[in-house]
Amino acid sequence: MARHRRKFSVFNLSFLDVISCGFGAVILFFMIINSQVKVRSLQASETLQNETEFLEEEIFDEQKRMVRIKNEIDKTEQEDAVIKGNVQLLLETIEKLIEEVAEYENSTLSATDSIEQLQSEVDQLEEANKRMAAQSELEKTEPGELLREYLGEGDRQYLTELKLGGSHVLILVDASTSMLGRTYVNVIRYRNMKDEQKVKAPKWRQTVNSVDWLTTRLTEGTKFQIYAFNETAQSVVEESDGTWLEVTDGSTISTAVSNLRGKVPQKGTSLINAFEAIQNLDPAPDNIFLLTDGLPTQGKRTPSRETMVKPEQRAKYFDQALRALPPTPVNVLLFPMDGDPFAAEAYWSLAIRSKGSFMAPSQDWP
Repeated sequence: MARHRRKFSVFNLSFLDVISCGFGAVILFFMIINSQVKVRSLQASETLQNETEFLEEEIFDEQKRMVRIKNEIDKTEQEDAVIKGNVQLLLETIEKLIEEVAEYENSTLSATDSIEQLQSEVDQLEEANKRMAAQSELEKTEPGELLREYLGEGDRQYLTELKLGGSHVLILVDASTSMLGRTYVNVIRYRNMKDEQKVKAPKWRQTVNSVDWLTTRLTEGTKFQIYAFNETAQSVVEESDGTWLEVTDGSTISTAVSNLRGKVPQKGTSLINAFEAIQNLDPAPDNIFLLTDGLPTQGKRTPSRETMVKPEQRAKYFDQALRALPPTPVNVLLFPMDGDPFAAEAYWSLAIRSKGSFMAPSQDWP
């Protein structure tokens, strides 16, 4: 019997076994490799994580260090600004001290000049006292004639070196509100009273009595004028501004004094307007009597509203008024009030420079 031979096939069992074993080996190989790769990856990842955390800590430390450095820079800049400010302040202080030293040196020179000027004025006063004594002796021997008489109380009609001569005599009387009292309190008190009471104020009555006493020394034929001034200046005799009145029998003087006695002190004081009114008199006066209580409180123009005038500003108004004063002897009768410390020195200097005289009457004169 013939043997039956099988057909050859590549897909028989043995071939599949070989293929399966080979594929399993490949899979096992990849599994072993993958396991090792994963282990190495985890190890590398852990190392990188540690390095990352270390770097983050380094960065954080550096950021804190940068903040500290920035704070130090800001503090240094602030200290630098303070130092620069102190340096500038010191420089300004040094410049101010240099100016003060220069001013002090100038003041020292001015003080020396002032002392010399005062010594010269003292010498002039001594000579004036000698002339007064001689004139007093002459008046005792030749008393002259008085057209009017003023009766004072007791023996109080004394006067020191007032030059009562002259052919054209002008009497300027301060008729501002301050002439109502010797203190600010009294001025305010009388200012709120009626006009009938204002003209009876003791200080104003003394001023008018002083004018009355002065006019009794005017001789017959003398030309005179009495101006009352506050913010403006005008004659106490109506319709006589800019003209001279002549002393005849004494009636004209009596009328002028009576009108002055009835005038109510009011408003501020403008000395420059009073001095400018002198320029309207022709001929110019050769002797001026100024009765006032202090430095002016305003200039040529009247202020729009009442304000407190500082002593420095009053001195400025006084200097402005002097520029309008003609070269004439000025005899000053000062009835001082409180709060005006520079008035006495200013008017005394005016009297000396103009070759006039100065006095501050006691409250019971004349």
